[in-house]
Amino acid sequence: MTFSRSIKIAPSILSADFADFGREIAAIEDQGCDWVHVDVMDGHFVPNLTFGPQLCKAIRPHISTVMDVHLMIAPVDPYIEAFAEVGADVITAHLEAGSHPHRTLQAIRATGRKAGLALNPGTPVEAAAPLLDLTDLICVMTVNPGFGGQSFISSQLDQIRRLRALIGDRPVHIEVDGGVDPATAPLVAEAGADVLVAGSAVFRGGSVETPDRYGANMRAIRESANAALYQAA
Repeated sequence: MTFSRSIKIAPSILSADFADFGREIAAIEDQGCDWVHVDVMDGHFVPNLTFGPQLCKAIRPHISTVMDVHLMIAPVDPYIEAFAEVGADVITAHLEAGSHPHRTLQAIRATGRKAGLALNPGTPVEAAAPLLDLTDLICVMTVNPGFGGQSFISSQLDQIRRLRALIGDRPVHIEVDGGVDPATAPLVAEAGADVLVAGSAVFRGGSVETPDRYGANMRAIRESANAALYQAA
Protein backbone atom coordinates (compact mmCIF):
# COMPACT_ATOMS: atom_id res chain seq x y z
CA MET A 1 0.00 0.00 0.00
CA THR A 2 1.42 3.32 -1.10
CA PHE A 3 0.36 6.23 1.09
CA SER A 4 -1.83 8.85 -0.55
CA ARG A 5 -4.31 11.41 0.73
CA SER A 6 -6.50 11.02 -2.36
CA ILE A 7 -10.11 10.06 -1.68
CA LYS A 8 -10.60 6.30 -1.31
CA ILE A 9 -13.97 4.57 -1.26
CA ALA A 10 -14.18 1.53 1.03
CA PRO A 11 -17.55 -0.24 0.70
CA SER A 12 -18.58 -2.13 3.81
CA ILE A 13 -19.63 -5.66 2.92
CA LEU A 14 -21.94 -5.56 5.93
CA SER A 15 -24.44 -4.17 3.41
CA ALA A 16 -23.68 -6.76 0.71
CA ASP A 17 -25.51 -10.02 -0.01
CA PHE A 18 -24.13 -12.41 2.62
CA ALA A 19 -24.93 -15.40 0.41
CA ASP A 20 -22.83 -14.10 -2.48
CA PHE A 21 -19.79 -12.32 -1.05
CA GLY A 22 -17.41 -13.46 -3.79
CA ARG A 23 -19.43 -11.93 -6.61
CA GLU A 24 -20.36 -8.90 -4.55
CA ILE A 25 -16.68 -8.12 -3.95
CA ALA A 26 -15.86 -8.67 -7.61
CA ALA A 27 -18.67 -6.29 -8.53
CA ILE A 28 -17.57 -3.42 -6.30
CA GLU A 29 -13.94 -3.82 -7.33
CA ASP A 30 -14.88 -3.89 -11.02
CA GLN A 31 -16.90 -0.73 -10.42
CA GLY A 32 -13.96 1.12 -8.90
CA CYS A 33 -13.79 0.71 -5.14
CA ASP A 34 -10.38 1.30 -3.57
CA TRP A 35 -10.62 -0.81 -0.41
CA VAL A 36 -12.99 -3.52 0.85
CA HIS A 37 -14.13 -2.86 4.42
CA VAL A 38 -14.94 -5.81 6.68
CA ASP A 39 -16.82 -5.05 9.91
CA VAL A 40 -16.10 -7.63 12.60
CA MET A 41 -18.49 -7.43 15.57
CA ASP A 42 -18.59 -9.65 18.62
CA GLY A 43 -21.98 -9.00 20.23
CA HIS A 44 -20.11 -7.84 23.34
CA PHE A 45 -18.14 -4.69 22.56
CA VAL A 46 -20.92 -3.72 20.15
CA PRO A 47 -24.55 -4.94 20.06
CA ASN A 48 -24.25 -7.06 16.93
CA LEU A 49 -22.52 -10.25 15.80
CA THR A 50 -20.99 -10.56 12.34
CA PHE A 51 -17.82 -12.08 10.89
CA GLY A 52 -14.74 -13.90 12.12
CA PRO A 53 -11.35 -14.92 10.74
CA GLN A 54 -12.76 -17.81 8.72
CA LEU A 55 -15.05 -15.52 6.75
CA CYS A 56 -12.08 -13.23 6.09
CA LYS A 57 -10.08 -16.25 4.91
CA ALA A 58 -12.90 -17.26 2.57
CA ILE A 59 -13.22 -13.85 0.94
CA ARG A 60 -9.50 -12.99 0.80
CA PRO A 61 -8.98 -14.68 -2.62
CA HIS A 62 -11.73 -12.48 -4.05
CA ILE A 63 -10.11 -9.21 -2.94
CA SER A 64 -7.50 -7.68 -5.22
CA THR A 65 -7.51 -4.22 -3.62
CA VAL A 66 -7.08 -3.67 0.13
CA MET A 67 -8.73 -5.80 2.82
CA ASP A 68 -9.59 -3.30 5.56
CA VAL A 69 -10.63 -5.21 8.68
CA HIS A 70 -12.35 -3.24 11.44
CA LEU A 71 -12.35 -5.15 14.72
CA MET A 72 -15.23 -4.10 16.96
CA ILE A 73 -14.35 -6.73 19.53
CA ALA A 74 -13.05 -6.86 23.09
CA PRO A 75 -10.65 -8.15 24.12
CA VAL A 76 -8.99 -7.61 20.77
CA ASP A 77 -5.36 -8.60 21.31
CA PRO A 78 -5.91 -12.40 21.27
CA TYR A 79 -7.39 -12.22 17.76
CA ILE A 80 -4.92 -9.96 15.97
CA GLU A 81 -2.67 -12.75 14.72
CA ALA A 82 -5.65 -14.74 13.41
CA PHE A 83 -6.86 -11.86 11.25
CA ALA A 84 -3.34 -11.17 10.04
CA GLU A 85 -2.86 -14.80 9.07
CA VAL A 86 -5.99 -14.83 6.89
CA GLY A 87 -4.81 -11.85 4.88
CA ALA A 88 -6.02 -8.56 6.35
CA ASP A 89 -4.01 -5.65 4.93
CA VAL A 90 -5.22 -3.15 7.54
CA ILE A 91 -6.31 -4.19 11.04
CA THR A 92 -8.13 -1.55 13.05
CA ALA A 93 -8.85 -1.91 16.76
CA HIS A 94 -10.85 0.43 18.98
CA LEU A 95 -9.10 2.61 21.50
CA GLU A 96 -11.94 1.80 23.89
CA ALA A 97 -11.61 -1.98 23.50
CA GLY A 98 -8.68 -2.48 25.83
CA SER A 99 -6.50 -1.02 28.57
CA HIS A 100 -3.26 -0.99 26.58
CA PRO A 101 -3.72 0.48 23.08
CA HIS A 102 0.04 0.89 22.64
CA ARG A 103 0.43 -2.87 23.03
CA THR A 104 -2.43 -3.52 20.60
CA LEU A 105 -0.95 -1.32 17.89
CA GLN A 106 2.49 -2.82 18.42
CA ALA A 107 0.99 -6.31 18.09
CA ILE A 108 -0.69 -5.39 14.79
CA ARG A 109 2.51 -3.92 13.39
CA ALA A 110 4.47 -6.99 14.51
CA THR A 111 2.38 -9.06 12.08
CA GLY A 112 3.45 -6.83 9.20
CA ARG A 113 -0.04 -5.36 8.75
CA LYS A 114 -1.02 -1.71 8.76
CA ALA A 115 -2.29 -0.62 12.18
CA GLY A 116 -5.53 1.29 12.59
CA LEU A 117 -7.07 2.88 15.65
CA ALA A 118 -10.83 3.54 15.80
CA LEU A 119 -12.46 6.19 17.98
CA ASN A 120 -16.08 6.09 19.11
CA PRO A 121 -18.12 9.31 18.83
CA GLY A 122 -17.84 9.94 22.57
CA THR A 123 -14.04 9.68 22.59
CA PRO A 124 -12.09 12.92 21.97
CA VAL A 125 -9.51 12.62 19.22
CA GLU A 126 -6.90 14.03 21.59
CA ALA A 127 -6.89 10.59 23.25
CA ALA A 128 -5.15 9.28 20.12
CA ALA A 129 -2.36 11.88 20.22
CA PRO A 130 0.16 9.69 22.13
CA LEU A 131 -0.49 6.84 19.67
CA LEU A 132 -0.14 8.59 16.33
CA ASP A 133 3.40 7.41 15.65
CA LEU A 134 2.23 3.80 15.99
CA THR A 135 -0.71 4.16 13.61
CA ASP A 136 -1.18 4.02 9.87
CA LEU A 137 -4.87 4.93 10.08
CA ILE A 138 -7.28 6.59 12.49
CA CYS A 139 -10.94 5.68 12.00
CA VAL A 140 -13.35 8.33 13.25
CA MET A 141 -16.73 6.74 13.90
CA THR A 142 -19.49 9.04 12.69
CA VAL A 143 -22.14 6.70 14.12
CA ASN A 144 -22.09 4.61 17.25
CA PRO A 145 -20.60 1.26 16.18
CA GLY A 146 -22.70 -1.86 15.94
CA PHE A 147 -25.15 -1.49 13.08
CA GLY A 148 -25.20 -0.34 9.47
CA GLY A 149 -27.58 2.28 8.11
CA GLN A 150 -27.38 4.76 10.98
CA SER A 151 -27.58 8.53 10.64
CA PHE A 152 -24.40 10.59 10.42
CA ILE A 153 -23.37 12.40 13.64
CA SER A 154 -22.44 15.84 12.37
CA SER A 155 -20.57 16.87 15.53
CA GLN A 156 -17.84 14.45 14.45
CA LEU A 157 -16.76 16.87 11.72
CA ASP A 158 -14.98 18.97 14.31
CA GLN A 159 -13.32 15.80 15.61
CA ILE A 160 -11.99 15.08 12.12
CA ARG A 161 -10.62 18.63 11.78
CA ARG A 162 -8.85 18.42 15.13
CA LEU A 163 -7.44 15.03 14.25
CA ARG A 164 -6.14 16.30 10.92
CA ALA A 165 -4.29 19.06 12.76
CA LEU A 166 -2.84 16.56 15.25
CA ILE A 167 -1.60 14.28 12.47
CA GLY A 168 0.26 17.04 10.69
CA ASP A 169 2.58 15.61 8.04
CA ARG A 170 2.57 12.06 9.40
CA PRO A 171 1.57 9.43 6.78
CA VAL A 172 -1.61 8.52 8.64
CA HIS A 173 -4.94 8.01 6.88
CA ILE A 174 -8.13 9.42 8.35
CA GLU A 175 -10.97 7.01 7.77
CA VAL A 176 -14.61 7.90 8.40
CA ASP A 177 -17.12 5.15 9.12
CA GLY A 178 -20.86 5.74 9.43
CA GLY A 179 -23.53 7.55 7.49
CA VAL A 180 -21.30 8.40 4.53
CA ASP A 181 -23.22 9.22 1.35
CA PRO A 182 -23.03 11.89 -1.39
CA ALA A 183 -24.39 14.50 1.03
CA THR A 184 -21.94 13.84 3.88
CA ALA A 185 -18.89 12.85 1.80
CA PRO A 186 -17.95 16.46 0.95
CA LEU A 187 -18.22 17.43 4.61
CA VAL A 188 -15.82 14.73 5.83
CA ALA A 189 -13.43 15.25 2.91
CA GLU A 190 -13.24 18.99 3.57
CA ALA A 191 -12.60 18.23 7.25
CA GLY A 192 -9.62 16.03 6.36
CA ALA A 193 -10.76 12.43 5.80
CA ASP A 194 -9.40 10.43 2.87
CA VAL A 195 -10.86 6.91 3.38
CA LEU A 196 -14.66 6.90 3.21
CA VAL A 197 -16.43 3.77 4.42
CA ALA A 198 -19.92 3.43 2.97
CA GLY A 199 -22.30 0.51 3.20
CA SER A 200 -25.91 1.09 2.31
CA ALA A 201 -24.98 4.17 0.23
CA VAL A 202 -22.90 1.94 -2.07
CA PHE A 203 -25.07 -1.18 -2.25
CA ARG A 204 -28.47 0.52 -2.35
CA GLY A 205 -30.39 -0.20 -5.54
CA GLY A 206 -27.85 -2.59 -7.04
CA SER A 207 -26.94 -6.26 -7.11
CA VAL A 208 -24.37 -8.54 -8.70
CA GLU A 209 -26.74 -8.65 -11.64
CA THR A 210 -26.91 -4.85 -11.87
CA PRO A 211 -23.46 -3.73 -10.62
CA ASP A 212 -23.58 -0.46 -12.55
CA ARG A 213 -25.70 0.87 -9.69
CA TYR A 214 -22.82 0.19 -7.30
CA GLY A 215 -20.52 2.10 -9.62
CA ALA A 216 -22.89 5.05 -9.89
CA ASN A 217 -23.25 5.18 -6.11
CA MET A 218 -19.49 5.15 -5.57
CA ARG A 219 -18.89 7.78 -8.23
CA ALA A 220 -21.46 10.05 -6.60
CA ILE A 221 -19.67 9.75 -3.26
CA ARG A 222 -16.20 10.24 -4.76
CA GLU A 223 -17.20 13.14 -6.99
CA SER A 224 -18.95 15.03 -4.21
CA ALA A 225 -15.92 14.57 -1.94
CA ASN A 226 -13.45 15.65 -4.60
CA ALA A 227 -15.59 18.66 -5.50
CA ALA A 228 -15.39 19.86 -1.89
CA LEU A 229 -11.60 19.50 -1.93
CA TYR A 230 -11.37 21.41 -5.21
CA GLN A 231 -13.47 24.25 -3.84
CA ALA A 232 -11.40 24.40 -0.66
CA ALA A 233 -8.10 24.53 -2.56
